[in-house]
Amino acid sequence: MTMPVTEQLEHLAAFSGGSFAADVAKPLEAETLTTFQINLGKICNQACRHCHVDAGPNRTESMDRETADACLAVIRALPEIKTVDITGGAPEMNAQFRYLVEESRAAGKHVIDRCNLTILSVPGYEDLAEFLAGHEVEVIASLPHFAASRTDNQRGRGVFDASIAGLKKLNALGYGDRLPLHLVYNPTGTFLSSGQAQLELEFKRELDARHGVRFNSLFCINNLPVSRFLESLVRAGKLDEYMNTLHSAFNPATIDGLMCRHQVSVGYDGQLYDCDFNQMLEIPAAIGHIKDFDGEVFRTRRIKTANHCYGCTAGAGSSCGGEIA
Repeated sequence: MTMPVTEQLEHLAAFSGGSFAADVAKPLEAETLTTFQINLGKICNQACRHCHVDAGPNRTESMDRETADACLAVIRALPEIKTVDITGGAPEMNAQFRYLVEESRAAGKHVIDRCNLTILSVPGYEDLAEFLAGHEVEVIASLPHFAASRTDNQRGRGVFDASIAGLKKLNALGYGDRLPLHLVYNPTGTFLSSGQAQLELEFKRELDARHGVRFNSLFCINNLPVSRFLESLVRAGKLDEYMNTLHSAFNPATIDGLMCRHQVSVGYDGQLYDCDFNQMLEIPAAIGHIKDFDGEVFRTRRIKTANHCYGCTAGAGSSCGGEIA
């Protein structure tokens, strides 16, 4: 487990180069509630170096059926919620995953699975790809680079080959064509992502030429100074350098499109957050717990921010769907 959350927040607050709250000028407020994001917990078959969830095979935090039902009650009750975005850990390892997918689809919602690809070849999950395709679930999958060495350096030895095998399995079921399959790129160092459009062209060309793999879109997401990535920055003495990179690239044009203004993020225990990054820093939303959910209150709440938010507003911006501006 990485450094305590209180220590992470202290490191972020100690940045002297600027203050996110001051740069934004006025408090952020929610605008809509179109996306219901559920983090099913920290259990994962991988332990990636950049993981902001601090997930891994030895974690035990996991959503139970009672909390899943409370989530579904809100999902069914609010027509404005169009998308149910399921993440983790490896969300598919949670006992409620398939139940949430089936019930959310039955409620007429679009469902996203944030998949690490390697789970598709883990014993016991051999039918997972077929399940996803059968329920027309959108797959957003992490693949740091089309070069095996760069992916394995960030996510572990052998991950690239297992990821390619997972992508081929998805392609064979129609993903990348009639079913949506998107990849997520994270930089491997203390720099921001290159232009999303150009990187997407490179990924498509190289993955097709080298492996015959196809996908729809590439999402570029800046590494947030949270959890394992923050700890690695502190260890290397590069936290201030990276924070200065984010701060100097602050882009006011990203503010309107920030994901926190259009979604709710639910933790495995039912606690509500403005976004998944706030969830990992244990900065709860103003409204509390899913069992006490009030759509009107949540839709008009003031969003809680801290200096890690520079990660979402740097350059072209960064969200669960890639670039913002």
